[in-house]
Amino acid sequence: MKIIKLDAASRQELLDDLKKRGPGNAGQYNDTVQEIVDRVRREGDRALFELTARFDWDGIGPENVRVTEDEVQEAYRQIDPALVETIRKSLKNIRDYHEKQKRYSWFDTTSEGTLLGQKVTPLASAGVYVPGGKAVYPSSVLMNIVPARIAGVERIVMCTPCGKDGAVNPAVLVAAREAGAHEVYKVGGAQAIAAMAYGTESIPKVDKITGPGNIFVALAKKAVSGVVSIDSIAGPSEILVLADETANPRYVAADLLSQAEHDEMASAILVTTSRTLAEQVSYEVGEFVKKLSRREIIQRSLDGYGAILVADSMEEALETVDLIASEHLEIVTKNPFEVMMKVKNAGAIFLGEYSSEPLGDYFAGPNHILPTNGTARFFSPVSVDDFIKKSSIIYYSREALRRVHRDIEYFAEAEQLTAHANSIAVRFEDEEDEHEQNG
Repeated sequence: MKIIKLDAASRQELLDDLKKRGPGNAGQYNDTVQEIVDRVRREGDRALFELTARFDWDGIGPENVRVTEDEVQEAYRQIDPALVETIRKSLKNIRDYHEKQKRYSWFDTTSEGTLLGQKVTPLASAGVYVPGGKAVYPSSVLMNIVPARIAGVERIVMCTPCGKDGAVNPAVLVAAREAGAHEVYKVGGAQAIAAMAYGTESIPKVDKITGPGNIFVALAKKAVSGVVSIDSIAGPSEILVLADETANPRYVAADLLSQAEHDEMASAILVTTSRTLAEQVSYEVGEFVKKLSRREIIQRSLDGYGAILVADSMEEALETVDLIASEHLEIVTKNPFEVMMKVKNAGAIFLGEYSSEPLGDYFAGPNHILPTNGTARFFSPVSVDDFIKKSSIIYYSREALRRVHRDIEYFAEAEQLTAHANSIAVRFEDEEDEHEQNG
């Protein structure tokens, strides 16, 4: 990996390079994606099946687009029982974590005759997207579905690409059953997002779509946002390791490569205050790459978006960390808990040398569907909050409103909204008439 002295110029150059990876810089695909979305919206199943036949399986049709119970049971027969057990252990951790995020309605009354509150209601339906292609992601199945189930969503629809034989990966199907998906459909890509957003003859419309995917999926989610709610528009995966001289270079190198293997656009960055560590990590990365199965993808990722930045101080390093606002941040320093308190922008933060990023991907419990491409400045991980909506509750008695009605009328008239003012005043016109008569 290239080692770079961190300064204002090198930092800006890195930030500019990272921004190129985002969906906002994929204009060459916009027209294609919009055409797919529009076709599915207009033609429903006809477009959905034609596009799926072109990209995934040419045998798709209304009779087999939905995964059957027989297919689910066959998946259980095919999968290693040890993997089923691991999925169940992971599922328990994810449930336990997300249970703590549950929101409840609340109401606050006063003796003056008012009641204010917030009513929490789960979404009626949610669509979760689970990618296929270069890898298989049963972990993403759990991360999408569990918070929706805990929120109380009544119907959870999952879309995922099938193989050329029309089969969905058995681990993905088992994860979907264990997590509690209500329906699973064998479609992927932009056409799956459009189908969930607008509904087709075979796939019902949903209220929200969550889950990561490739650039076509990301742009399709952007295109349907507003028709449905979405979690975020995800970019390629990324990791940033913040380390000092106490870090184990072999561990750091291994963790950087854990994200570089996702795809060629993934980024892996080390920010360190130690030049010695930088050189050691660069060496270890080179040694690991020779042995790993996805070495071609890893090398292209490192060449394009990998870097080791050497900072003069931890303050300078932290400033860079917050500007990058990485999806995954590992803090491997003498006192990672103290350093963590100074970080403002990161999707998920891993503390210490034994909290490597894959722990979060698979097992610890927090959601691994995270903000990418700098959006951790204003987005959060997928959570139970993504699958609820909140309604404000307002009640005033006549006596309570009487005490404040002139203030409200005055405010409305100040905005020249006389119908607003009248809506309040009309409730007390009998009192005003009586006052004038007596006055």
